[in-house]
Amino acid sequence: MRNIDLSSWQSILATLLVLAMVTLIGVGVRVVMMMTIQQRRERLNRQINERLRTLIAAYKTLGGSFTGDLAVDPTHLRDLRARQAAGTDGEAPLDLSSEAVAGSDRSRRIRDAVEAALSDIILLGTEEQVRLAERAANELVAGRPVHTHDLVVSLRNFIRLALDLDPIPADVAIPMQGPARPTGAAGRGKQEGRQGGGGGGMDAGGGGGTALGASALGRQGTADDAAASGHSG
Repeated sequence: MRNIDLSSWQSILATLLVLAMVTLIGVGVRVVMMMTIQQRRERLNRQINERLRTLIAAYKTLGGSFTGDLAVDPTHLRDLRARQAAGTDGEAPLDLSSEAVAGSDRSRRIRDAVEAALSDIILLGTEEQVRLAERAANELVAGRPVHTHDLVVSLRNFIRLALDLDPIPADVAIPMQGPARPTGAAGRGKQEGRQGGGGGGMDAGGGGGTALGASALGRQGTADDAAASGHSG
């Protein structure tokens, strides 16, 4: 302030112009920094939200069933053909009845969905989840039935933590979970044909995807905590 000259109106005007320029530069730098930080936060939030959506979809695929056969059958069509060829060589023939074929197709679709979910987990999961998914994938490659319950539990704990939900009480006994059983396309077609009658029936399959709460996925602090605690599962 000692360098400010107020002896004439020219010096006063020059001083005001200098102060205005300094203030404008400071405000501009602050605005640029705030915009940069905000864009970075939005980008991180989008990445975390997409990661959560993918892991939630994988959880529904791997743990959508509580009853029936909870193991993933790794049998491929080439294995069935090999068994059929072995049956023609004097061994027990392969069961090619309609029920057996439908069950085989169902197992194949479950296996394909589980493989896709494991691929997503290997890409976006925590270290613990990646290890469990890698173990399950190796079991599938080796042709052994796979149980996904341990991976489902890890996904469930991580998702609840990311969404800032209370942990599941210790006294709650959740049964063993396995891969979701897909609905047969043939069964849907027959049901729609019965509903549609003789004329061109309308499509009865409404999109039933579960919508995620935007407020829950958009919590910045919660998502950052979940990303930081990824190695702890």
